[in-house]
Amino acid sequence: MLELGFKRAKEIAKRNAHTFYLASFFLAKEKRRAAYAIYAICHLSDESVDNVQLTLGQKQKEFDSVRKKINQAFNANEIQDPLLQAFRQTIQQYRIPQKYFDELLDGMSMDLVKNRYQNFDELYLYSYRVAGVIGLIMIKIFEYKDAAAEQCALDLGLALQLTNILRDIKEDFARGRIYLPQDEMSQCQIDENDIKNEIVDKNFKDFMNFQIRRARGYFYKASHGITLIKNPRCQFVTFLILEFYAKILKKIENNNFNIYSRQAFVPVMEKIYILFYLVYRFIKKDFIFKV
Repeated sequence: MLELGFKRAKEIAKRNAHTFYLASFFLAKEKRRAAYAIYAICHLSDESVDNVQLTLGQKQKEFDSVRKKINQAFNANEIQDPLLQAFRQTIQQYRIPQKYFDELLDGMSMDLVKNRYQNFDELYLYSYRVAGVIGLIMIKIFEYKDAAAEQCALDLGLALQLTNILRDIKEDFARGRIYLPQDEMSQCQIDENDIKNEIVDKNFKDFMNFQIRRARGYFYKASHGITLIKNPRCQFVTFLILEFYAKILKKIENNNFNIYSRQAFVPVMEKIYILFYLVYRFIKKDFIFKV
């Protein structure tokens, strides 16, 4: 049953997290399986509030079911679900506190009641809960030498989330959500109609430029934590995820900030090509992100 749970977790990661899945091959088997188990539960939590085919009431019911399952994994009761068994073994083995998952679920529940963010403070709270906390969870699995690694893991989670937000503006708007600080939009003289009409003018480009610089700032801070991770293989995986994801920001720039015509992503073959350069940098211990 436990092996079946880890197998299901791997399938969920393979299907939904291409960059993470590719990088995970460099992990030792034990840590790779643990990472898949965490990802799978996080994905199911996210999916419960993002399913556009469900009504708000149905989403709430699905979300409550996921919360109940996570709580069940932290208590002593018997578990029949193989995926949940794999999740329980992971949180016990790496001593991952329940408070992280409570915060994660609090963040995801925001999607049920909130679809606009007045300023970056509000967006930061959301991003901390749904992504920063995942960084804190993963650093428990990767293990670290210095407590400063926790802040760097948090920063990486934030960088990934801010990158996702910029990449997915069109898709999120179709779901009725805008994960962009409203006050900063106003300062750049853009509004929801500009997003609806897919306007890419100087104002929008200035706005995106600012948002990209902010995301890169978090990638830069996160990169200082790579040497604080104990295991070299875990260091390398963190380095890959950071660098691969940061390339999405470059793709947005190369497309002249038009995130509407096509979604920015890094093709697999390009990742493989970049991989050789990153191996060289890793050997040289050149971890610091080039802002």
